[in-house]
Amino acid sequence: MKSLLTAIAAPLLVLGLALPAAAQGLPDLGGRTIRAVTENAYYPLNFADPKTGEGIGLEYDLINEIATRLNAKVEWNLSAWDVMIEAVRTGQFDVGADGITINAEREEQIDFTAPFITVEQYFLVRADEARITGIQSFKDDTGLLFGAQSGTSAFYTAIYDVLDGDEANPRVKLFDTFGASVQALKSGDVDAVIADQAASAGYIGADPGAFKQVGEPIKSEPLGLILTPGSDLVAPFNAALDAMRADGSLDALIKKWFFDYGQNG
Repeated sequence: MKSLLTAIAAPLLVLGLALPAAAQGLPDLGGRTIRAVTENAYYPLNFADPKTGEGIGLEYDLINEIATRLNAKVEWNLSAWDVMIEAVRTGQFDVGADGITINAEREEQIDFTAPFITVEQYFLVRADEARITGIQSFKDDTGLLFGAQSGTSAFYTAIYDVLDGDEANPRVKLFDTFGASVQALKSGDVDAVIADQAASAGYIGADPGAFKQVGEPIKSEPLGLILTPGSDLVAPFNAALDAMRADGSLDALIKKWFFDYGQNG
């Protein structure tokens, strides 16, 4: 992450917002409406503003900026995680965003954009937790439990990178949302969740003294936006992402949501 943020170019972000698609050498979608969907439950990528209830986060800003650069509009929708990929796959929505890890299994079902960020996953535990220091300590103590949202990368990391590869392992308790798993951690119903560094920082900052991050990164994962298979939006979205990387605006958005927002909140 640090290397991503070494050359932030905020003035270029403002410039990019003002330039039409043709001026940036990007495809022009002619005012087309893009149906986007997210869950509003994955800080800081997509979540409800605690003051207004409005959906905010990196993925909101990212898709809105891509649409602006491509001369398109965005119609935002909400969906539960467990049906989101299928809804995009069948064309109910054009693009989905929910901190979705690019992997081979999903690539068989759905089209991805190029990665817009790579995140590292860590253990998030209660602040007074002394038993968990990393993968081996969790694996060895069979009384320790994970909390996870079914079908997410954190669930699969818990199963395949920490435990034994059995998706029915009773040491993983399932919850409807990531936030619910964190609340279960706080109440002592589970002993750890797996979260990226920004999500961990957000929960630690929002509830001082409740949580801490421990151990080395468990794994690194590239995140992308999902699109309907064969979508004509894949190439324009990737072109816009390339332009945002080149002018520094993608780094600026990452800095805004992964670092500045939590500090200012």
